[in-house]
Amino acid sequence: MSPMPAPLRHLAAACALALAAGGAQAGAQQYEPMAASVRAALHAAVSDAVAPTLPIADADERAQWLAEMSRRLRKRIPDEAYRRELLTTIHYEATRAGLDPQMVLGLIQVESNFRKYAISSAGARGYMQVMPFWVKVIGRPDDNLFHLRTNLRYGCIILRHYLDIERGDLYRALGRYNGSLGKSHYPNLVRGAWEKHWGWSPQQLAAAAQARPDAGPGASR
Repeated sequence: MSPMPAPLRHLAAACALALAAGGAQAGAQQYEPMAASVRAALHAAVSDAVAPTLPIADADERAQWLAEMSRRLRKRIPDEAYRRELLTTIHYEATRAGLDPQMVLGLIQVESNFRKYAISSAGARGYMQVMPFWVKVIGRPDDNLFHLRTNLRYGCIILRHYLDIERGDLYRALGRYNGSLGKSHYPNLVRGAWEKHWGWSPQQLAAAAQARPDAGPGASR
């Protein structure tokens, strides 16, 4: 995994110094007063505009991951080009935020079932069901939370923020993300979707290679 970008390192440092304050629940995430340094770090983390690429170093694994995840997502998103764009962006934004892309896929399945324009009863929006208050908190009021990359960027950055607050405890960070801190239902749903539908490891690439007719000891690459 590539090193975390400087804005996210600054966010982690700012979160470590911030006091956790109870706030009124606002749907999927809760609004909590936060230090100016945390808001500035969130703004910087969201503002990076580098084009997303699939951050897997090995070309064979990169192709295999995209093909396999695209196959798994086909029933939910029939358009192959859009499906691959979505998967590439999910992997890029998750990796950039120091998150497991497969876990983020599980979270998206639970939150929106991969519906781009999903809106919750509380007003949370898009793939990762981001609450609108975040665009004001972060200081980017013109951001469109239905935009594919914007929604994924916000969702991953928010989960990273919660993970830093909870000192790496994913169970509690997922609870914060859903507005159900301390309850097991939501974290268990995400983990279940992650493990059942989106699990992946480099060993799967090796198994696929061995299954190819040209994968014998003398096969050329």
